[in-house]
Amino acid sequence: MSQLMGLVFRTVARGTSPFGYRRDRSLGAFGDQSHTACMCNLYRMQASVDELRQAFGAFDGDRSNLGPRDEIYPSQKAPVLRLIKGMLTLDEIEWGVPPPVSASGSVTNVRNLSSPFWRPMLTNPQQRCLVAWTQFCEWTGPKGSKRKVWFERTDTGVSAFAGLSRNTSERPRMAFLTTEVNDTIGAIHPRAIPVILEADSHERWLTGDYDVAAGLARPFDDSRTVTIDES
Repeated sequence: MSQLMGLVFRTVARGTSPFGYRRDRSLGAFGDQSHTACMCNLYRMQASVDELRQAFGAFDGDRSNLGPRDEIYPSQKAPVLRLIKGMLTLDEIEWGVPPPVSASGSVTNVRNLSSPFWRPMLTNPQQRCLVAWTQFCEWTGPKGSKRKVWFERTDTGVSAFAGLSRNTSERPRMAFLTTEVNDTIGAIHPRAIPVILEADSHERWLTGDYDVAAGLARPFDDSRTVTIDES
């Protein structure tokens, strides 16, 4: 085991794959342009309310139904923090943003920040959010024998993905940004991974202008990454 700080990954036997989700697909310029298998479409949020407060500070919102989420897939609701009237507020928002009428499905990962669909959302701080997570999953191995690889940070129990939210006629939806992998994670999963925000960048993500927000879409620091193979 490498003794670096930051992320841990654990590999487990192949289980229920998220690949079959119809609304899980990549949508060209509107989302991640890679194949669905190269997208992050499974994660966990197992932190308690107290742990969320320690990580993000005081927040409003209904916490009555908040409990450990061992597996969060697209189209399911997930804990998200947004700035609403100047107060950090916890909501449960469905994962997957509907694209324009010219496309079908929902977008879960955001890679093309300059697209005419995502750029206005990224420009508007009110549409940015913190997606709370404790572990996220990628898949590795040849087709037909893929296995899950779970990543987690070692320096904090709960962290945030850089998320975007959009109000629809039915309910709010969210997706999160992805970026290039670092060398350590790339050895396992060579394509995009979620944009992981440091604690000191939460406020900048929620309040900064477009350039500030886009500048946070960078790979997690490779010097703070550790790997544990439990397969």
